[in-house]
Amino acid sequence: MQKLQFSKFISTSKSIENATDLSLLCFQNTMKILMVCLGNICRSPMAQGILEKEIQRLQLPWSVDSAGTNGYHDGENPDPRAVQTMSSANWDIASQVSRKIQRVDLEIYDLILCMDRTVEKDLRRMFEGNSNLDKVKRIMEFALTQNQLEVEDPYYNNRFKEALQRIELGIEGLVQFYTKQK
Repeated sequence: MQKLQFSKFISTSKSIENATDLSLLCFQNTMKILMVCLGNICRSPMAQGILEKEIQRLQLPWSVDSAGTNGYHDGENPDPRAVQTMSSANWDIASQVSRKIQRVDLEIYDLILCMDRTVEKDLRRMFEGNSNLDKVKRIMEFALTQNQLEVEDPYYNNRFKEALQRIELGIEGLVQFYTKQK
């Protein structure tokens, strides 16, 4: 996988300006990541919560937020089942508030991670022609074990623990990819 080029990280410093290693650039400024699912009440809030803990634990200069491709749940807190699943794993996502992704998010965020192909396809259709669509990836593209490329929506099948496990794999790979931690 090719590393993304984050133009916001280019510094006037010659040593950083000439750097080809993105992990060096990431630590000069904050890398902004947006997690995206359908309604922003299950998977993307879970992903946001997990990555927030990793950012804190590893003291990464990153920020993370989440959004959905539809506005059905705007202003709502995460699904109680997602909150419970995360709480059981010592993550608190209860205070997050859902929102719909906006065109400006493609400008603000350096990396936009979709939970599945349908969400990615919807997002690409919503913002067709936007020059920042190269920032859009699926979270499982970063998973170290690539046997599962989707984080299935647990809203209808109640498989929140499985979604959590897949998100953890994606985030582990994401962090390793950008920090070169082995």
